[in-house]
Amino acid sequence: MKQRINVSELVPQAFNVMIEMEKYLHSCNLDHLLRELIKIRVSQINKCAYCLEMHTEDARKSGETEQRIYALSAWEESPLFTDAERAVLAFVEEVTNISQHGVSDKTFANLQQHFSDNLIAQIIITTNQINSWNRIAVATKQFHPIKK
Repeated sequence: MKQRINVSELVPQAFNVMIEMEKYLHSCNLDHLLRELIKIRVSQINKCAYCLEMHTEDARKSGETEQRIYALSAWEESPLFTDAERAVLAFVEEVTNISQHGVSDKTFANLQQHFSDNLIAQIIITTNQINSWNRIAVATKQFHPIKK
């Protein structure tokens, strides 16, 4: 597989804005492992192999278990996730697939049971950010080198 174009080289100013957003998100008080779960789940939905490789590795380094990473694509059926994590995962799925049905009032109300408005805003920005990265990586056929 060959990468089509290199966005960071072609539009460095725009790419730098994305990097600055990452720095902001790392400074927020949204739990790091929850942020990684969001990034992995959204990348699964968008079928972004590059981001899946990156964020599963980051999650493992931060203490996430292999079992939970493997179960993430079936989180609704797995007992491994808390009610708060389930609320986030349902929400980010609806945001990622927003053109299908929007974000339901029920899903949003469930999220509000577990998170402050400030944290919900951070969840929205995190979800939008990883969706943007996914679309860049998939559109350009960006990939991680094969590890041996």
